[in-house]
Amino acid sequence: MEEANDLILGEFPRQLDERYRVSIPQEWVQPLVEAEGFCTLAKERPGCLSLWNTRRSQDELDAGMDLVRGKIRAGKLEGRIDELQLLGRLLSTRQRRVKIAGRGRLLIPDGFREFLGVEQGDEVLIVGAAVCVEIWRPDAWVTYLEKRIPRFRRLFDSLTG
Repeated sequence: MEEANDLILGEFPRQLDERYRVSIPQEWVQPLVEAEGFCTLAKERPGCLSLWNTRRSQDELDAGMDLVRGKIRAGKLEGRIDELQLLGRLLSTRQRRVKIAGRGRLLIPDGFREFLGVEQGDEVLIVGAAVCVEIWRPDAWVTYLEKRIPRFRRLFDSLTG
């Protein structure tokens, strides 16, 4: 996203083609992509992937990892090897740099399509999540909304108050 006030909002049904490609709304591609059409695809939650501007997501990740490295050097994470290994495993598989090709087409890579839980020809929902674009398996999206919609007013008031 170019500016903090440019929120990505909306919901679009799409269908995966035979090569596991999905079309991202063209107006959402520009805020996501860096040079040559690349952005970051992340495993967000079961049934959901997210697309991020690589520079923005990498800056946040780098800042967090600098803190972790500092804590390791200072001895503040001694005895937490299991948590560090878990973090390493998740970082190793969580995200990947991907290219959004012509007409906003994104190829969902192996490992990510299994996490999303989709097959060729399946419908997905492309959802604007304010600061990123999400790709949802429809049943996972409905389950997510059933839990979150009742909290909308409280969340809105909290963020705007």
